[in-house]
Amino acid sequence: MTHPNFFDRNRRIVDAVVGLLVLVYVLAISPGAARAQSAAGNAPIKIGIIGAGNIGGTMARLWVKADHPVLLSSRHPEEIKPLADSLGALARAGTVRDALAFGDVILMAVPYGAYPQIAKDYGKDFAGKIVVDAGNAVIARDGEIAKPARENGVGLTTAKLFPGARIVRAFNILGTGRLKEMANHPGSRFAIPVAGNDQEALKVVSALVREAGFEPVIVGPLERSKLFEQGGPLYGAQMSADEMREKLKTLP
Repeated sequence: MTHPNFFDRNRRIVDAVVGLLVLVYVLAISPGAARAQSAAGNAPIKIGIIGAGNIGGTMARLWVKADHPVLLSSRHPEEIKPLADSLGALARAGTVRDALAFGDVILMAVPYGAYPQIAKDYGKDFAGKIVVDAGNAVIARDGEIAKPARENGVGLTTAKLFPGARIVRAFNILGTGRLKEMANHPGSRFAIPVAGNDQEALKVVSALVREAGFEPVIVGPLERSKLFEQGGPLYGAQMSADEMREKLKTLP
C-alpha cells in the first residue's frame, strides 16, 4: 500500500517544477519587462538616456547615486564620455541605438524638436519600452512638432510619435538647477507629477521618481499631463506630495 505522504510529496515536487518553468518562460519572453517591473521593488534597473545635456546629466547622476546603471547617449558619444566617466562605474556613454538596446527604461532628455527624427530613425526600437518623457514643447525652439504638442498635449503627441512605447510623463516641471537642489530634500520630499496610460509603467516610473529623491504624484492618464505642462497649473510647482494632491482636487 502506498503511503499518502508519497502523493503529497510528489505533488509538491510537481508544483515546484511547474512554477519554475513558468518563471523561466516569463523571463525568456520578456526579460526587459521583468527587470523593469523589479524597479518597483527597488532592484537596480538599466536606464538608457537619450541626450546628455542638463536634464540627462542631472537624472543620470541622481539614478547612479541610487545604484541604477545608466547609459548616456549622443550622436557623438566620445564627447560625453568624460561626463559618464565622472559618474563612476555605473555610467557609460554610447549612441542612441546603444541606449535603446541597454535600457529597460528610456529617458527622453533632448529638445522636443528632436523627437520626430528620433522616432523616424529608431521608432521600432521603442516598442514595449517604458519611456519617461521629460520634454517640453517650445514653439520658438522646437519647430512644427511644437504646435500639435501644445494643442493636444505633449504626452499624447509623444505616444503618437512612438506607437507601442509605454509613455510616462515625468520630470518636466522643473529646471535642472531646481532638480539638483530639491532632490532628497529633508523632511517632506518635493512632488513630481506623473501621468501615463500603462499602470505597470506608472509603478516603475514612480519607483524611479522616489529613488531620484522626490515623491511621485500620479495625476492620471496621458491626457491629464497637460495639467503639468508649460502653462498648466502644476508646471513649476514646488510643493509636497500632499499639497499637490490637494491642488489636484480643485482641478478638472
